[in-house]
Amino acid sequence: MFPSTRPEQWKQHENGKGWVFEKAYADITAFVEGVVYGNARVSGNAQVYGNARVSGGARVSGGARVSGGARVYGNAQVYGNARVYGNAQVSGGALVYGDARVSGGARVHGNAQVYGNARVYGNAQVSGGARVYGNAQVSGDAWVYGNAQVSGDAQVSGDAWVSGGARVSGDARVSGDAWASSPLYIQGTQHSMTLCSFTEIAIGCQVRPIVVWKKKYKTIGANAGYTEAEIKEYGEYITLFAKAARRFQKTVK
Repeated sequence: MFPSTRPEQWKQHENGKGWVFEKAYADITAFVEGVVYGNARVSGNAQVYGNARVSGGARVSGGARVSGGARVYGNAQVYGNARVYGNAQVSGGALVYGDARVSGGARVHGNAQVYGNARVYGNAQVSGGARVYGNAQVSGDAWVYGNAQVSGDAQVSGDAWVSGGARVSGDARVSGDAWASSPLYIQGTQHSMTLCSFTEIAIGCQVRPIVVWKKKYKTIGANAGYTEAEIKEYGEYITLFAKAARRFQKTVK
């Protein structure tokens, strides 16, 4: 199977006909179509499909599923109803559990945790002691690391980096730049607002440059059915966000 091993060190799993190394273990109740090696353990009703590999001291248990070309290794654990698929990798002491999904070319490593209904996909990375949970999504080339947390219905995407002790929560949308502190987020009378990059603001699902919001917020608000009082309210928020963006830019220079 592998250059450093001998054929007699491997056995086919009864359920799935995948291969299990002599030092690894897979319950008879598990489904193994892929490869389990090293000191890895696959237990319960866990499934290892396709060309997936579980290795090192990794644990896949419960109703978890690892499939496609996914890799779970190191001391990583995938359990509950979690799914790791595509070419995704979960390594180190990372935990993926609950109904979480890690897919595509995404990586979860270090001591990071992804749980709840969270999604990590694209080429995104979650590492260090970072946590992504709730209904949060991390996608694109985004990277969440350090002790950062992304939770609620928040989304971190594009080339955004969220690190340090930053918190992204609620309906926040972060799509660019590096954030070592929490991006500004406000829940207004109508939609929520996020300073999603140093040059852009997200109001609800609309993401526009700050300069555009400053010039056209009255027209945009009126078209969205905002009252005059609400338009004034959001105009004040936009001014606040513009000042915050300048401050953040100075901080990273």
